[in-house]
Formats: sequence, C-alpha cells, structure tokens
Amino acid sequence: MNDSSQAFDIEFRQVVKRYGAVAAVNGLSFKVRRGAFHSFLGSSGCGKTTTLRMIAGFDQPSEGEVLLAGQPMAGVPAYQRPVNMVFQSYALFPHLSVLENIAYGLRYRSSRPDRAEQRRLAEQALEMVRLTGFGARKPHELSGGQQQRVALARALVNKPTVLLLDEPLAALDRKLRKEMQSELLRLQREVGITFVLVTHDQEEALSMSDSISIMQDGLIIQTASPEQLYETPASRYVADFIGESNLFDGTVRRIEGDRVVLQTAQGLELASPPTPSGPPLKASEAGCIAVRPEQISIGAESAPLAREISLRGHVEDRIYLGNLTEYRVRTEPFGIVCVRVPCHGAQERGAFEHGAPVRVGWDQASGLAMTL
Repeated sequence: MNDSSQAFDIEFRQVVKRYGAVAAVNGLSFKVRRGAFHSFLGSSGCGKTTTLRMIAGFDQPSEGEVLLAGQPMAGVPAYQRPVNMVFQSYALFPHLSVLENIAYGLRYRSSRPDRAEQRRLAEQALEMVRLTGFGARKPHELSGGQQQRVALARALVNKPTVLLLDEPLAALDRKLRKEMQSELLRLQREVGITFVLVTHDQEEALSMSDSISIMQDGLIIQTASPEQLYETPASRYVADFIGESNLFDGTVRRIEGDRVVLQTAQGLELASPPTPSGPPLKASEAGCIAVRPEQISIGAESAPLAREISLRGHVEDRIYLGNLTEYRVRTEPFGIVCVRVPCHGAQERGAFEHGAPVRVGWDQASGLAMTL
C-alpha cells in the first residue's frame, strides 16, 4: 500500500471529515495501488462509507487532500472524477431498458459518442457481465443477481479509473452472493482497473480482496492482505473482528525471549509470541492473547491432551457447519472457549453432545500476544 515504486490510483493525505462536532474520518492517510482490489471493512459508523463518498466526490474533506491517479481532487465534483459507483440498491431506471440503463452515462461524457457507438459500447458491457440478449428487458424482468450485473455494466461502460462498490451484494441471498463475488473477481481481472469495496461482511472482504483496511472510529487500525490480517492481527480489535478468536485478557508480567508472559484476571499465566504486526508490549501494561478456534483441540475428559494448556469443561453448544463442527465449551477459568474441528475428525473420535464433560487444550505457540 505504501511502496513508493508503485503507481497509486487513490491517495489520502491526513484527511478529516467532520459533521458538526463529530469527526466521521479523523486523519486518514493511505494509498491504494493501481489495479488492486481493496476493501474497507468495519462495523457501522467506523467511517468506511464516508471514505468512499470522499473518493467519489459526494463529500469534500474538512481537512487534508484526496488524490485520484495522482491528481488532487479538491473541489472537483463527482461527475468530473474518473470514478463510478455501484450502490447496494442498484439504482436502475425502471422505465428504461437494460441497454438504455447501461448507455445512460455515455450521454453525459464530455466527448459524447453517437447513438450507434453508445449502443455498441453498451452491448459490449452487457457481454462483459454475461447478459448478452437481455438488452431489451426492463429491470423488473430481471432477478436480483441480473440487476446487479446491469449496475456493474453501467458503471464499467465509462471505463473509470476506479470502481467503487458500496456493499453491492448485501441484498442478495448467500448462494447468489457467492456467485457474484466470483463474477466481480473475474471482471476485475479482465478490466484491470482498481476496485474499492466497502462492506461489513468479513467473509466477503477476505475472499475477494488483495488488501483490506480495518477501520474503527474514523481511523485505519490495520491494512494488510487477508492472510496477514487473519494470521497476524495487529490488535485485539482486529483479532476479534476478522474471523473468530478466543481472547484472553490480562496484564503483561514480563518478556521472556520471544514470548510475552501475560497473567489473566483468574491468576493464570499464558506465554505466547507477540504479533509481528502490532506495537510492542511492555511489562505491566494491559494486553491479550488470541487463539484461533482451529488451533484448539478437544477430547474426552478422561483422556489427557498432549497440549501445553489443558482445561476441563463441558460442551455448552455444538454447531454443525458442514465441513466443520464448532464446540463452545464452558471452562472454569476462562468461561466459553470456542473450538472448531473438521467433521471427519469429530466423527472418528465420536462427536461430543451438549453437556458432555471434555478437555480442551492448545500449545502456547499457537497464540499471539497483542495490545488491546
């Protein structure tokens, strides 16, 4: 994101956006590489949509500078920016045909193509989203997924430098959403332009993005690849937001070589390596150790677990997830500990039912120590 040897299509320099006394975005500085699929991920009110609107030109920064393709955008209205946006609601004109919807933006280009060229470009965009032959239909004659493709074609027909996606798949059912994720990835590879997605759906962001910025309270907490965010979160917030983690809070007692020794509120000591992506932990400060559910083993209470940490408990919930079984085990020192095991493994050992006494355990190196 910040390699000076790369070309960048989007750059924010200390951008602040205030609404009255509230700073929705509070000093953002970041760059998005040309041709990347980048996502902004965060809970409601974190500032991700405000960031997207400032890229689009719907909002102007209160402070700082926004650049697109290296050009400052101060005062440049939305219709003059090299961007197009796909909205969650699709915003198709119900009285126009599919082809007319796609060609609509071509009428307002500074060098407007003639009618024959408009039609050719619209049909080309329709073919790109695999809807050849649908041009004469009205939006109400299409399924939700087809309407989404028309919205994409309308955005792409103008060949923008950046395509902005504002939770475009939120209204679709799960199966169709997965299909559209594949379509978006295919389109992004084919057209080669920069895609920027805003979503609160972590699975969507992880499966589609080259890089992701996690936002909280108007700030970017961490920017990294999906793999890095999941495997080496910079803080407790990121570990809790991306995927699921067992989070054990406490106070740092000491640093022993490459391990942080943390004492929990229950008086137990855990020792795990620090996350390489977060600020360093110091003795006496608050921290936590995060352990992913797939790193934890489960077994019968009577059978010892060959793991450094071993806890007794009982199964409070057992959730079938298709390829995985999730157990939520209530332990005396830590409360609920979440464990996920492959279904074939659970069947081989015998699945544990609700209320069953069990042991759960993990090795210290499986956790990561990080700041709160």
